[in-house]
Amino acid sequence: QVQLVDSGGGSVQAGGSLRLSCAASGRTFSSSAMGWFRQAPGKEREFVATITWDGAVTYYADSVKGRFTISRNHAKNAVYLQMNSLKPEDTAVYYCAAKPSTNNYKLPVYDYWGQGTQVTVSS
Repeated sequence: QVQLVDSGGGSVQAGGSLRLSCAASGRTFSSSAMGWFRQAPGKEREFVATITWDGAVTYYADSVKGRFTISRNHAKNAVYLQMNSLKPEDTAVYYCAAKPSTNNYKLPVYDYWGQGTQVTVSS
C-alpha cells in the first residue's frame, strides 16, 4: 500500500517557477516508477513526467521538456517536479502517481494517486 500527498502548488506569473513535492508512505515506493500528471478544467488527465524506480531514466511530455525536471529522493520517500519558465497553459491540477499498471509509464494508469495540487499561471 502506498499513500501519496502532493504539495507545492500555487499561483505565479508567467516565467516564474514552482517546485511540487510528493511525499510517499509505504514500502512499495522505493521499487516503484513514479509519474506526474496534470488535468486542466474540461480536459483529460495528461502525462507530464515520469521517473524509473532508481531515478536513472526520466521521460517528459514535449510541452514541458527543457522546463520541468522530475527527481526523487529515496531517503525522504519523495518525488519532486521542478517547474521553470511557467506558462499560462501549464495551469492545471497536478497529481503524482506511483506504480504504473502498464509498461507505458506515460499512460495515466497507476495504482496510487495523490490528491492533487493546483498550479495557476497568470499572463
